[in-house]
Amino acid sequence: MKPIGATYTGNGRCIFTVWAPKRKSVTLHIVHPQPRELPMLCDEWGYFKLEVEDIEPGTQYVYRLDDQGEFADPASHFQPNGVHGPSEVIDHSAYRWQDEGWRGLPFHDLIFYQIHVGTFTAEGTFEAIISRLDNLASLGINALQLLPVCQFPGERNWGYDGVYPYSVQDSYGGPTGLKKLVDACHARGLAIFLDVVYNHLGPEGNYLTQFGPYFTDKYHTPWGNAINYDREWADGVRDYVSNNPLFWFEQYHVDGLRFDAIHEVFDMGAVHIWELTHSKVSYLEERLGRALYLVAESDLNNPRVVKSPDVGGYGFDAQWLDDFHHALHVLIHKPGRQRYHDFGRMEQLAKAYTDGFVASGDYASLRKRKFGRSSAGIPGDRFVVFNLNHDQVGNLLGTERLSLLVDFERQKVAAAALLLSPYVPMLFMGEEYADESPFYYFVSHTDTDLLQAVREGRRNDFKAFIGDAELPDPADEDTFNQSKIRWHTRTEGRHATMLLWHKRLIELRQSIPALRNVSKNDIRVTVLGQSGFVLHRQTIDGQQHATILFNFSEEVITYELPVWVTQWDKQLDSKDAQWQETTPTDVTSRPDQLAPGQSVHLAPWSVTLYTGRLSYEWR
Repeated sequence: MKPIGATYTGNGRCIFTVWAPKRKSVTLHIVHPQPRELPMLCDEWGYFKLEVEDIEPGTQYVYRLDDQGEFADPASHFQPNGVHGPSEVIDHSAYRWQDEGWRGLPFHDLIFYQIHVGTFTAEGTFEAIISRLDNLASLGINALQLLPVCQFPGERNWGYDGVYPYSVQDSYGGPTGLKKLVDACHARGLAIFLDVVYNHLGPEGNYLTQFGPYFTDKYHTPWGNAINYDREWADGVRDYVSNNPLFWFEQYHVDGLRFDAIHEVFDMGAVHIWELTHSKVSYLEERLGRALYLVAESDLNNPRVVKSPDVGGYGFDAQWLDDFHHALHVLIHKPGRQRYHDFGRMEQLAKAYTDGFVASGDYASLRKRKFGRSSAGIPGDRFVVFNLNHDQVGNLLGTERLSLLVDFERQKVAAAALLLSPYVPMLFMGEEYADESPFYYFVSHTDTDLLQAVREGRRNDFKAFIGDAELPDPADEDTFNQSKIRWHTRTEGRHATMLLWHKRLIELRQSIPALRNVSKNDIRVTVLGQSGFVLHRQTIDGQQHATILFNFSEEVITYELPVWVTQWDKQLDSKDAQWQETTPTDVTSRPDQLAPGQSVHLAPWSVTLYTGRLSYEWR
């Protein structure tokens, strides 16, 4: 790994390294505490370097390029005064870690919880999250996933406008705040993942082009020119990006990274940027002796994403499975078909369970072409599934939480469909107690022209779905404040019931052996017309079975339980009295045990889970 940025080595020594291959001269300008200017030397690869012996942590600096302008370090570890200010030297060894015994968790055991740092607490900081970790751990959550935390303009942003990939947002608490959060997570048995963005950088405060050819006009993304991974001078860019995951793993002890929109990364080189990244992380994994996970967001529907580079894959440990969300969402909330045109049949949800990708080479009307390829046989722990995430909740009008779209019974069914699946589940902050806060899109750019472009761009992007509806102003601080979750409601009324429902689902997922098996060979789905389905799961040895019955209709469905077990034991019934939104007066529970082949009547919008021991082969 070629270190870039300001590497503090102790005893007042610091090595400054910056890549500027087309610059004739680069001068290190110390701006605080004692201003001075020091010329740097360039190597054959375009890296300017200088070791200084009387620098202390907290020193602020910029680089002067050919005497034509001064800019912050592209690999800055901290921007205490925002994206336009100088960079600051950080001594990462000064933090005293308390997680020496932490070795991570198996990926298939993870229950993700996606958090936006600014809106998860009133304070909107890393340290404020710590006070809520015990509540999340008691629920069964064991993995936090933070939306991007790299330095972005101002104090309010989803994080995807970050411009310093090696920095930590100052308003969230900076490097020390993030380290404290990671330490606190590990102390409670929680893993922590960061969302990283390597397909673009935000517009405001983005000075990379001053240093080198970081971008190319050969390819384009929805956010402008693509990052240069395969054109002239791409080696420096590839090092800049592929070394960044190593930085987070080593300096911040995070357990994994979620890569944003990898389908908007273009690389025609012999060694793809993802293969390069995979190889570097694999080497570090061996050196550190703990698992380091890479998760992709991909719109490719291509199993190559999660296959090993040895067989032509990208080497990600898992990817988000959007098809699962789409197939489930439109059955729970039928107006969702306006957005997800190609979904709406029960057979598609069944395929999402048994195969993964629903679109696997079929014609997709939304794309006007055939799309995807089969992922059948790929284990369930190679996919992350969700009912909600920041995009699904926050885009369009920003009010797309299921708690704001559908009734209580449908929410329970959706939660069960997610948490009893063979995939690694993810909840969006507040989902576990049916939080009703919106999650609007918000920014705090200082460039007024950019703000207006953001307003108009979002209005145009979603006009087909929202018509003339008025979007909240992203720049209004009240838009941000309204997006803060209402944590206090989790102990009140139906919210408390929903919280306990999620806790019970997680307990069942973790305790029933058949639900821990992620092999696709041990999953069957029986479709009940367009009204519901039955999910059959079994242990690898076939000795224990779990049968989960879903009714997605307003009518009662009769189903005859399979005969391959000795007895069916009820583990969960969404219609039991304890799971009702209000105090029930006429709820009749089903028997706790049923005989093989016995008929059951599935109430409208319900889910019931039975387990049993094998009596003969079910295949």
